[in-house]
Amino acid sequence: MNALKRISQVFEASEQITFDDSSKIILMSDCHRGDGSWADDFSRNQNLYFTALTHYYKNNFTYIEIGDGDELWENSNFFNIKQVHSNVFWLLSKFYSEGRLHMIYGNHDMVKKYKRFVRSNMHRYFDEPARRYMPLFKNIKFHEGLILKYRPTGDKILLIHGHQADCLNDRLWKLARFLVRYLWRPLNNLGVNDPTRTAKNYKKKETAEKELTEWVMKEGHVLIAGHTHRPMFPEVNEPPYFNDGSCVHPRCITGIEIAEGYIILVKWSVKTKDDGTLFIGREVLEGPRKLVDFFACKDRTKKLLL
Repeated sequence: MNALKRISQVFEASEQITFDDSSKIILMSDCHRGDGSWADDFSRNQNLYFTALTHYYKNNFTYIEIGDGDELWENSNFFNIKQVHSNVFWLLSKFYSEGRLHMIYGNHDMVKKYKRFVRSNMHRYFDEPARRYMPLFKNIKFHEGLILKYRPTGDKILLIHGHQADCLNDRLWKLARFLVRYLWRPLNNLGVNDPTRTAKNYKKKETAEKELTEWVMKEGHVLIAGHTHRPMFPEVNEPPYFNDGSCVHPRCITGIEIAEGYIILVKWSVKTKDDGTLFIGREVLEGPRKLVDFFACKDRTKKLLL
Protein backbone atom coordinates (compact mmCIF):
# COMPACT_ATOMS: atom_id res chain seq x y z
CA MET A 1 0.00 0.00 0.00
CA ASN A 2 1.45 3.36 -1.02
CA ALA A 3 1.51 6.38 1.28
CA LEU A 4 -1.50 8.15 -0.26
CA LYS A 5 -3.71 5.09 0.13
CA ARG A 6 -2.39 4.60 3.66
CA ILE A 7 -3.36 8.15 4.66
CA SER A 8 -6.78 7.75 3.03
CA GLN A 9 -7.24 4.56 5.03
CA VAL A 10 -6.68 6.51 8.24
CA PHE A 11 -9.05 9.25 7.06
CA GLU A 12 -11.86 6.78 6.38
CA ALA A 13 -11.46 5.12 9.80
CA SER A 14 -11.11 8.29 11.89
CA GLU A 15 -13.67 9.51 14.40
CA GLN A 16 -15.01 13.03 13.97
CA ILE A 17 -14.97 15.92 16.43
CA THR A 18 -17.36 18.73 15.53
CA PHE A 19 -16.24 22.29 16.26
CA ASP A 20 -17.30 25.84 15.42
CA ASP A 21 -16.17 29.43 15.93
CA SER A 22 -16.75 29.20 19.68
CA SER A 23 -14.30 26.27 19.99
CA LYS A 24 -10.72 26.65 21.21
CA ILE A 25 -8.23 23.90 20.34
CA ILE A 26 -4.46 23.59 20.80
CA LEU A 27 -2.58 21.00 18.75
CA MET A 28 0.86 19.81 19.84
CA SER A 29 2.97 16.78 19.01
CA ASP A 30 6.42 15.24 19.30
CA CYS A 31 6.92 15.91 22.99
CA HIS A 32 8.98 12.70 23.25
CA ARG A 33 8.60 12.68 27.02
CA GLY A 34 11.43 10.50 28.35
CA ASP A 35 12.84 9.08 31.55
CA GLY A 36 14.77 12.17 32.67
CA SER A 37 18.14 10.82 31.53
CA TRP A 38 20.61 12.55 29.19
CA ALA A 39 18.60 11.16 26.25
CA ASP A 40 15.35 12.81 27.36
CA ASP A 41 15.00 15.64 24.84
CA PHE A 42 11.78 16.80 26.50
CA SER A 43 13.42 17.58 29.85
CA ARG A 44 15.00 20.86 28.77
CA ASN A 45 11.62 22.17 27.60
CA GLN A 46 9.38 20.73 30.32
CA ASN A 47 8.92 24.13 32.01
CA LEU A 48 7.96 25.74 28.69
CA TYR A 49 5.48 22.95 28.02
CA PHE A 50 3.94 23.00 31.50
CA THR A 51 3.52 26.79 31.37
CA ALA A 52 1.89 26.63 27.93
CA LEU A 53 -0.37 23.76 28.96
CA THR A 54 -1.43 25.64 32.11
CA HIS A 55 -2.33 28.65 29.96
CA TYR A 56 -4.47 26.51 27.65
CA TYR A 57 -6.14 24.76 30.57
CA LYS A 58 -7.08 28.01 32.29
CA ASN A 59 -8.40 29.46 29.02
CA ASN A 60 -10.66 26.46 28.29
CA PHE A 61 -8.82 25.05 25.29
CA THR A 62 -9.17 21.44 24.21
CA TYR A 63 -5.75 19.77 23.98
CA ILE A 64 -5.14 17.37 21.10
CA GLU A 65 -1.78 15.60 21.03
CA ILE A 66 -1.05 14.35 17.53
CA GLY A 67 1.55 11.70 18.16
CA ASP A 68 4.90 10.91 19.78
CA GLY A 69 3.82 12.30 23.11
CA ASP A 70 6.02 9.78 24.90
CA GLU A 71 9.39 8.35 23.83
CA LEU A 72 8.64 4.64 23.82
CA TRP A 73 11.27 3.57 21.32
CA GLU A 74 14.26 4.52 23.45
CA ASN A 75 12.42 3.66 26.69
CA SER A 76 10.67 0.37 27.33
CA ASN A 77 9.43 1.30 30.83
CA PHE A 78 6.55 3.77 30.76
CA PHE A 79 6.40 3.89 34.57
CA ASN A 80 9.66 5.87 34.70
CA ILE A 81 8.30 8.43 32.23
CA LYS A 82 5.17 8.93 34.34
CA GLN A 83 7.23 9.36 37.49
CA VAL A 84 9.70 11.87 36.03
CA HIS A 85 7.02 13.99 34.35
CA SER A 86 4.25 13.44 36.90
CA ASN A 87 3.28 17.13 36.90
CA VAL A 88 2.58 16.97 33.16
CA PHE A 89 0.45 13.84 33.46
CA TRP A 90 -1.42 15.39 36.39
CA LEU A 91 -2.32 18.41 34.25
CA LEU A 92 -3.23 16.27 31.24
CA SER A 93 -5.52 14.23 33.50
CA LYS A 94 -7.35 17.46 34.42
CA PHE A 95 -7.99 18.13 30.72
CA TYR A 96 -9.20 14.54 30.36
CA SER A 97 -11.56 14.66 33.35
CA GLU A 98 -13.27 17.68 31.75
CA GLY A 99 -13.57 16.08 28.31
CA ARG A 100 -10.94 18.36 26.79
CA LEU A 101 -8.24 15.82 25.87
CA HIS A 102 -7.80 13.74 22.72
CA MET A 103 -4.74 11.63 21.93
CA ILE A 104 -3.28 10.37 18.64
CA TYR A 105 -0.38 7.94 18.63
CA GLY A 106 2.72 8.32 16.46
CA ASN A 107 5.49 5.95 15.49
CA HIS A 108 7.49 6.48 18.70
CA ASP A 109 4.46 5.66 20.87
CA MET A 110 2.77 3.19 18.52
CA VAL A 111 2.28 0.73 21.38
CA LYS A 112 -0.60 2.93 22.53
CA LYS A 113 -2.71 1.41 19.79
CA TYR A 114 -2.80 -1.79 21.87
CA LYS A 115 -5.62 -1.81 24.42
CA ARG A 116 -3.63 -3.99 26.80
CA PHE A 117 -0.77 -1.48 26.99
CA VAL A 118 -3.17 1.43 27.52
CA ARG A 119 -5.11 -0.42 30.21
CA SER A 120 -1.93 -1.39 32.07
CA ASN A 121 -0.16 1.97 31.82
CA MET A 122 -2.59 4.81 31.17
CA HIS A 123 -5.77 4.13 33.13
CA ARG A 124 -4.23 4.66 36.57
CA TYR A 125 -1.07 5.46 38.50
CA PHE A 126 0.29 4.48 41.89
CA ASP A 127 0.15 7.33 44.42
CA GLU A 128 3.09 6.60 46.75
CA PRO A 129 2.06 8.95 49.62
CA ALA A 130 -1.48 7.49 49.62
CA ARG A 131 -0.15 3.98 48.87
CA ARG A 132 -2.94 3.24 46.43
CA TYR A 133 -3.79 3.47 42.75
CA MET A 134 -5.48 6.63 41.49
CA PRO A 135 -7.31 7.27 38.18
CA LEU A 136 -5.21 8.82 35.41
CA PHE A 137 -6.84 8.42 31.98
CA LYS A 138 -9.50 5.83 32.78
CA ASN A 139 -10.95 4.25 29.61
CA ILE A 140 -9.03 6.64 27.34
CA LYS A 141 -8.86 5.77 23.64
CA PHE A 142 -5.82 6.50 21.49
CA HIS A 143 -6.45 7.19 17.82
CA GLU A 144 -4.43 6.80 14.65
CA GLY A 145 -6.21 9.84 13.26
CA LEU A 146 -9.02 12.26 14.07
CA ILE A 147 -11.19 14.50 11.91
CA LEU A 148 -12.15 18.01 12.98
CA LYS A 149 -15.47 18.79 11.27
CA TYR A 150 -16.22 22.51 10.98
CA ARG A 151 -19.93 22.83 11.82
CA PRO A 152 -20.70 26.00 9.77
CA THR A 153 -19.55 24.50 6.45
CA GLY A 154 -19.11 20.76 7.01
CA ASP A 155 -15.47 20.93 5.91
CA LYS A 156 -13.04 18.44 7.45
CA ILE A 157 -9.51 18.69 8.82
CA LEU A 158 -7.54 15.44 9.10
CA LEU A 159 -5.24 15.16 12.11
CA ILE A 160 -2.54 12.47 11.90
CA HIS A 161 0.97 12.12 13.19
CA GLY A 162 2.40 11.79 9.68
CA HIS A 163 4.54 8.66 9.98
CA GLN A 164 2.09 6.99 7.59
CA ALA A 165 4.07 8.64 4.78
CA ASP A 166 7.16 6.60 5.72
CA CYS A 167 7.16 2.80 5.39
CA LEU A 168 9.98 2.22 7.90
CA ASN A 169 8.25 4.27 10.58
CA ASP A 170 4.81 2.87 9.80
CA ARG A 171 4.56 -0.75 8.67
CA LEU A 172 8.10 -1.62 9.79
CA TRP A 173 7.96 0.33 13.04
CA LYS A 174 9.01 -2.62 15.21
CA LEU A 175 12.22 -2.98 13.19
CA ALA A 176 12.84 0.77 13.44
CA ARG A 177 12.23 0.67 17.21
CA PHE A 178 14.70 -2.18 17.61
CA LEU A 179 17.37 -0.27 15.66
CA VAL A 180 16.81 2.91 17.68
CA ARG A 181 16.74 1.18 21.07
CA TYR A 182 19.70 -1.14 20.65
CA LEU A 183 21.85 0.37 17.88
CA TRP A 184 21.36 4.06 17.22
CA ARG A 185 20.80 5.21 20.80
CA PRO A 186 24.25 3.98 21.96
CA LEU A 187 25.88 5.32 18.79
CA ASN A 188 24.08 8.63 19.19
CA ASN A 189 26.00 9.12 22.42
CA LEU A 190 29.18 8.97 20.31
CA GLY A 191 27.91 11.63 17.91
CA VAL A 192 26.53 9.35 15.18
CA ASN A 193 23.25 10.70 13.76
CA ASP A 194 20.25 8.35 13.68
CA PRO A 195 19.18 7.95 10.01
CA THR A 196 15.84 6.36 10.95
CA ARG A 197 14.49 9.57 12.51
CA THR A 198 12.66 11.71 10.00
CA ALA A 199 13.18 14.80 12.15
CA LYS A 200 16.98 14.44 11.86
CA ASN A 201 17.14 13.33 8.24
CA TYR A 202 16.37 16.12 5.75
CA LYS A 203 15.78 13.76 2.82
CA LYS A 204 13.26 11.69 4.81
CA LYS A 205 11.68 14.90 6.11
CA GLU A 206 11.16 16.27 2.59
CA THR A 207 9.85 12.94 1.32
CA ALA A 208 7.26 12.76 4.11
CA GLU A 209 6.18 16.35 3.53
CA LYS A 210 5.82 15.69 -0.21
CA GLU A 211 3.59 12.66 0.40
CA LEU A 212 1.40 14.55 2.89
CA THR A 213 1.05 17.51 0.52
CA GLU A 214 0.18 15.23 -2.39
CA TRP A 215 -2.60 13.66 -0.34
CA VAL A 216 -3.99 17.13 0.41
CA MET A 217 -3.95 18.02 -3.28
CA LYS A 218 -5.55 14.72 -4.31
CA GLU A 219 -8.27 14.52 -1.67
CA GLY A 220 -8.99 18.20 -1.14
CA HIS A 221 -8.98 18.19 2.66
CA VAL A 222 -6.96 20.28 5.11
CA LEU A 223 -4.34 18.17 6.92
CA ILE A 224 -2.44 18.90 10.13
CA ALA A 225 0.46 16.61 11.11
CA GLY A 226 3.61 16.40 13.21
CA HIS A 227 6.42 13.84 12.79
CA THR A 228 8.93 15.98 10.84
CA HIS A 229 9.38 18.49 13.71
CA ARG A 230 9.33 21.25 11.05
CA PRO A 231 6.50 23.80 11.52
CA MET A 232 4.50 24.43 8.35
CA PHE A 233 1.89 27.12 7.75
CA PRO A 234 0.90 27.51 4.09
CA GLU A 235 -0.18 30.63 2.28
CA VAL A 236 -3.87 30.80 1.42
CA ASN A 237 -3.28 29.82 -2.22
CA GLU A 238 -1.04 26.86 -1.36
CA PRO A 239 -2.11 23.28 -0.55
CA PRO A 240 -3.43 23.41 3.05
CA TYR A 241 -0.88 21.12 4.72
CA PHE A 242 0.05 22.32 8.23
CA ASN A 243 2.60 21.00 10.71
CA ASP A 244 2.65 21.94 14.39
CA GLY A 245 6.43 21.43 14.77
CA SER A 246 7.51 19.84 18.05
CA CYS A 247 8.17 20.32 21.75
CA VAL A 248 11.85 19.37 21.52
CA HIS A 249 13.25 22.32 19.59
CA PRO A 250 16.49 23.50 21.26
CA ARG A 251 15.02 26.71 22.69
CA CYS A 252 11.24 26.58 22.23
CA ILE A 253 8.09 24.55 21.72
CA THR A 254 5.56 25.13 18.94
CA GLY A 255 1.90 24.36 18.39
CA ILE A 256 -1.14 25.24 16.31
CA GLU A 257 -4.13 27.01 17.83
CA ILE A 258 -7.62 26.91 16.33
CA ALA A 259 -9.87 29.47 17.98
CA GLU A 260 -12.78 31.72 17.02
CA GLY A 261 -12.63 30.50 13.42
CA TYR A 262 -8.92 31.29 13.02
CA ILE A 263 -5.78 29.14 12.81
CA ILE A 264 -2.44 30.29 14.28
CA LEU A 265 1.08 28.85 14.54
CA VAL A 266 2.57 29.80 17.92
CA LYS A 267 5.86 29.47 19.78
CA TRP A 268 6.54 29.37 23.53
CA SER A 269 10.04 30.31 24.68
CA VAL A 270 12.04 31.99 27.42
CA LYS A 271 12.07 35.77 26.93
CA THR A 272 13.87 38.65 28.66
CA LYS A 273 12.34 41.81 30.13
CA ASP A 274 14.09 45.18 29.98
CA ASP A 275 15.33 44.71 33.55
CA GLY A 276 16.94 41.38 32.66
CA THR A 277 14.42 39.10 34.33
CA LEU A 278 13.32 36.00 32.44
CA PHE A 279 9.80 34.85 31.70
CA ILE A 280 8.06 32.29 29.47
CA GLY A 281 6.02 33.90 26.75
CA ARG A 282 3.86 33.09 23.73
CA GLU A 283 4.69 34.43 20.28
CA VAL A 284 2.70 34.24 17.04
CA LEU A 285 4.81 32.83 14.21
CA GLU A 286 2.15 32.71 11.47
CA GLY A 287 -1.44 33.89 11.27
CA PRO A 288 -4.03 34.38 12.47
CA ARG A 289 -5.79 33.31 9.26
CA LYS A 290 -9.45 32.45 8.79
CA LEU A 291 -10.06 28.73 8.45
CA VAL A 292 -12.66 29.31 5.73
CA ASP A 293 -9.91 30.77 3.52
CA PHE A 294 -8.11 27.41 3.59
CA PHE A 295 -11.32 25.49 2.95
CA ALA A 296 -11.80 27.58 -0.19
CA CYS A 297 -8.13 27.04 -1.04
CA LYS A 298 -8.48 23.26 -0.91
CA ASP A 299 -11.21 23.42 -3.58
CA ARG A 300 -8.97 25.47 -5.87
CA THR A 301 -6.06 23.10 -5.23
CA LYS A 302 -8.13 20.06 -6.15
CA LYS A 303 -9.34 21.69 -9.36
CA LEU A 304 -5.77 22.51 -10.36
CA LEU A 305 -4.77 18.88 -9.86
CA LEU A 306 -7.67 17.65 -11.97
